[in-house]
Amino acid sequence: MNSQLIIGIDAGTSVVKAVAFTTSGEQVATSSVRNSYQTGLDGSATQSLSQTWADCVSALQGLSEKVTHFKERVIALSVTGQGDGTWLIDEEGKPVCDAWLWLDGRAATTVEHLNKSVTERQRFEKTGTGLNTCQQGAQMAHMAQHCPELLQQASTAFHCKDWLFFNLTGQRATDPSEASFTFGDFRTREYSDLVIESLGLSQFKSLLPPIIDGSKQTFPLTSEAAELTGLAPGIPVSLAYVDMVMTALGAGVHTGEDNVACSVIGSTGVHMRSVSDQEVYLNEAGTGYVIALPVEGRVTQVQTNMASALNLDWLLNVAADLLKDFDCECTSHGLVDRVESWLKQAEAGQLLYHPYISDAGERGPFVNGQARASFTGLTYRHRFPDLVRAVVEGLGMAMRDCYEAMGGTAAELRLSGGAVRSATLRQILGALVNAKVRVSAREEAGAAGAAMMAAVAIGLYPTMDDCIKEWVSPLLGTSEAPDLALAEKYERLFEAFYRQRQSFPSTWATMEHIKTM
Repeated sequence: MNSQLIIGIDAGTSVVKAVAFTTSGEQVATSSVRNSYQTGLDGSATQSLSQTWADCVSALQGLSEKVTHFKERVIALSVTGQGDGTWLIDEEGKPVCDAWLWLDGRAATTVEHLNKSVTERQRFEKTGTGLNTCQQGAQMAHMAQHCPELLQQASTAFHCKDWLFFNLTGQRATDPSEASFTFGDFRTREYSDLVIESLGLSQFKSLLPPIIDGSKQTFPLTSEAAELTGLAPGIPVSLAYVDMVMTALGAGVHTGEDNVACSVIGSTGVHMRSVSDQEVYLNEAGTGYVIALPVEGRVTQVQTNMASALNLDWLLNVAADLLKDFDCECTSHGLVDRVESWLKQAEAGQLLYHPYISDAGERGPFVNGQARASFTGLTYRHRFPDLVRAVVEGLGMAMRDCYEAMGGTAAELRLSGGAVRSATLRQILGALVNAKVRVSAREEAGAAGAAMMAAVAIGLYPTMDDCIKEWVSPLLGTSEAPDLALAEKYERLFEAFYRQRQSFPSTWATMEHIKTM
């Protein structure tokens, strides 16, 4: 088969994927390359810009080996990637330093200071986005105070996907989604002087690149990038929106129905609703994100858990380490297939788990860099399956917490992410938000969302809504009704979860102080 193809690149924190789709949305082949990042005791989490570009090239090269007549068949390319973070380059296009990732926690003191500013509520109402250590605005504000030489050496401040787009096209640009939730107004999708000034970054405004909408405008692939990747020079390249929105778009966050929510249960947890930009719920706590969709007048209201499935990874790693002590070679990945069995063995609602396992604390629906995970209710009789069940229930509690901060849960929850292959996990999540559950059959939702941007930009579809009808809606699975008895039990458990979560900050602060003594 020699049909035309569109490639979507999804550059995550630990994996860069390149996925080929037909022009009607059928997934043809995928290639992935693992990349890495470094962490430090100071809360830093950094990634090499040059290595990330090399990983992107390798993923495309790997895809070319799987697809016949690759060069001739690919008619467009689009790129999305991990959100937030700060990727600085100089006038010559060279990295100033390793990228500060969304996992980086060094800006915590700066966020605390900025949150006390008299202009903070105005900034929040423009961006719809609460400040946290993940964001480029907070990170640049921290750099301006503590390492200004980085900003002084820089010519442009990119996000991950912007850096890859620059290497593909030579164009310095960012997209409306990251630009507006970081430095702008989600209603106009442009930069806001008020927001930039409130972050104390007016003198560095020139570092912010032009905003382009990748569903409306493309740029040609350079000869240099074409030679590296095996693609034809000059093919159109689209700069997609941030990966959170692209994944949700591919998974069904916006298909025309009202009262629908979408959660991506990956390493992090991303919880979204598609709403009119005139109907956004701005909570009193000033947390969450409002991120533009590539649909006129529509945005996603978002809350994100710093760690979601990462909590389960941690528990499985503990088990794998113990098994190795007894010469049983096993990895956490090898234990994933056991999760469904463990969930069924344990009784529901016996323990409380707060899933704040990330070293960077939590960012949604509250911001606290000192937040830490914990179990409550343990007794001698509890065993490993009980811990697994508690962790999964904790992920659902945190998800419910996020939706409550966006104005309440929805009638239907659409799920994406590897973890949702578990039927019991889906049952737990559906009961916790008391909503019907549907899972998209789309395997690579983020790359698909990116490819959809290119499909609309090159005129294959008149609008994104038309593309969604063919690429997304047919892949949504059957509806799974919530277990009402389980939902009633979880309603009471969530009340305890929420009360306890509110009481934790002083304990977290004490523990942090003790660690530094």
